[in-house]
Amino acid sequence: MENKKEPIIIDGKLIASEVKKELAQEVVALLDEGKRPPHLVAVIVGEDGASQSYVASKEKQSKEVGFMSSVYRFPDTITEQELLKTIDFLNKDNEVDGFIVQLPLPKHINEQKIIESIDPRKDVDGFHPMNGGRLMYNMPCFVPATPFGIMTMLQRANIETVGKNCVVLGRSNIVGTPMSVLMSRNNANANCTVTLCHSKTKDLKEVCKRADILIIAIGKPEFLTEDMVKQGAVVIDVGIHRVEDKTKEKGYRIVGDVKFDEVAPKCSHITPVPGGVGMLTVVSLLQNTLKAYKHEIYPED
Repeated sequence: MENKKEPIIIDGKLIASEVKKELAQEVVALLDEGKRPPHLVAVIVGEDGASQSYVASKEKQSKEVGFMSSVYRFPDTITEQELLKTIDFLNKDNEVDGFIVQLPLPKHINEQKIIESIDPRKDVDGFHPMNGGRLMYNMPCFVPATPFGIMTMLQRANIETVGKNCVVLGRSNIVGTPMSVLMSRNNANANCTVTLCHSKTKDLKEVCKRADILIIAIGKPEFLTEDMVKQGAVVIDVGIHRVEDKTKEKGYRIVGDVKFDEVAPKCSHITPVPGGVGMLTVVSLLQNTLKAYKHEIYPED
């Protein structure tokens, strides 16, 4: 009878705390040299609960590593023009190294226009078309925080990637598409053969079953089931959802895009939700801010 090994749970919290320690040491060294700390700003419009939580986490973790952190809060009645003025101010402020405009924005504001108005040198979310284009051409750029965090996880969990079949579910500009590019790169932490799947993919189950590494960012609770995963696969779950559960005190439980209890026994490695990829997202934003502070991506003129 086959001896099935227990899956290794990739601990996002542990990896995030390691990276934060390294960042904190860098900040101490900067202060010892008489320099100011890096400064990250978040702009948030309206009262969206998930956005509020994310920005609060960013603020808390910025302070933990010794960064300066500021938050600009606006009501959802703000005009597009007023928001663009704020972005212009932040673009010109030499004391601000990087900033994010928290998405989603109210419907009367053109998100693409807002993203394109951010100075690419301060675009620590990596959403500006210039950073997206540079990513495609393998040039220095700000990598979007979630794909950046996943690459960090794979590297620090010592996942063998070279020559592996990697399937990415979901083709968003924020996760799936950049993820597929990064995993196909010619370097020791990538070199995968990548298949990018989406809602029009035929025989999705069969495609997924061929994956050595499966990265799912499809936005559907518990979408990936046991019959879609081959024995020994590495599964990275990007999803996070509140699912009604009357047995829980809060009335809900948090799940990912993967049916964890069913899928985990087949995996060699798997990320939990919560406590997985999400833990690395803010940390990646901090890493990008330090790069902006040091002018690593865009050298000073």
